[in-house]
Amino acid sequence: MSSISDAITKDHRELEQYYNEVINSHDMDHQERFGNQFTWELARHSVGEELIVYPAFEKYMGSKGHEMAESDRKEHHKVSGTFLLLESKQYDTDILKVKELLKEFQQMKPKEYEYLPKLKEIWTSLSKHMEEEESRDLPALEAALQSQSGESEAMAKSFGRTKAFVPTRSHPSAGEHPPFETVMGLMTAPIDHIADIFRKFPDQTISPNPSTK
Repeated sequence: MSSISDAITKDHRELEQYYNEVINSHDMDHQERFGNQFTWELARHSVGEELIVYPAFEKYMGSKGHEMAESDRKEHHKVSGTFLLLESKQYDTDILKVKELLKEFQQMKPKEYEYLPKLKEIWTSLSKHMEEEESRDLPALEAALQSQSGESEAMAKSFGRTKAFVPTRSHPSAGEHPPFETVMGLMTAPIDHIADIFRKFPDQTISPNPSTK
């Protein structure tokens, strides 16, 4: 049975595959299909982590887990549209970047000059974030869960189920803390899922079904 680390790492490798499919192709149709797949997977993955994994950091790892969760939330916002400057000191441009960048990218087409540079900009931040999760955060979480029999496997199941119901596009304004993100996700997810019907995806996943991921 898969652990939560297995589930997260599997997503990371798939994101890397989709990124490479876009970057290494000169076919705009191929780029659009895998660019949509990349957006679809990253949006769901990010919200799934924020709803399932980061609360577990805080629950099982105390103050250190809280610091890790907040750091990772900031990295997610760093990869996901336009740079917003908020007066509140709890936000800065770094916090907003992943979701803000993804919001910009998902509105682009391969024929646009900024399409590939924007994706590469996302990957620069995202790959660093994934490396830190795999080498630092997830091993620490698994160690903390050793005394909780079956919890890592249960989290992996919850993570997969959650991804079936969350938005498939980046919505930075939804925030990254439950319950606000949960409510906003339930409001925006149906719109995203319907719009996905009209988007191009790789042939093997013409109509992506998140419940199978």
